[in-house]
Amino acid sequence: MPERIVHVGYGLPRKGLPSATSVRRWVAAALAGQRRAIELSVRYVGSDEGRALNRDYRGRDYATNVLSFPAELPPGVRTPLLGDLVICAPVVALEALGQDKPLAHHHAHLAVHGVLHLLGMDHERSDAEAAAMEARERLILARLGIPDPYAER
Repeated sequence: MPERIVHVGYGLPRKGLPSATSVRRWVAAALAGQRRAIELSVRYVGSDEGRALNRDYRGRDYATNVLSFPAELPPGVRTPLLGDLVICAPVVALEALGQDKPLAHHHAHLAVHGVLHLLGMDHERSDAEAAAMEARERLILARLGIPDPYAER
């Protein structure tokens, strides 16, 4: 199996947040089938940092649940670096509560969702791509024992 390096960081107190072990397990599930070495980072942040990153990099002045930053490398540079994920913990907690989902399941979903973005999947370009991405998320999460995140509750 190709080497997987997943750096997990916390830009806010860790109480109530997923362990690095859980995050690595979710990322590994999303990377299953990839036949190359991969390195990425996942950082949990608070609302202020999440909002600043979303504003500065996407032009949207609010904190969002997950941001994906694919590695932008010069042509010809070969590295296992896939990119970075930023997960805004307070937004995830509010969404999980509002959707009546277990918090850990929602964190897992957003980690998987973000990794799929780093791998080039997108749900904003077309309905067909959105459907493909959602189907892949459902499959990965089911393998983790997590119910369909898109099912009505």
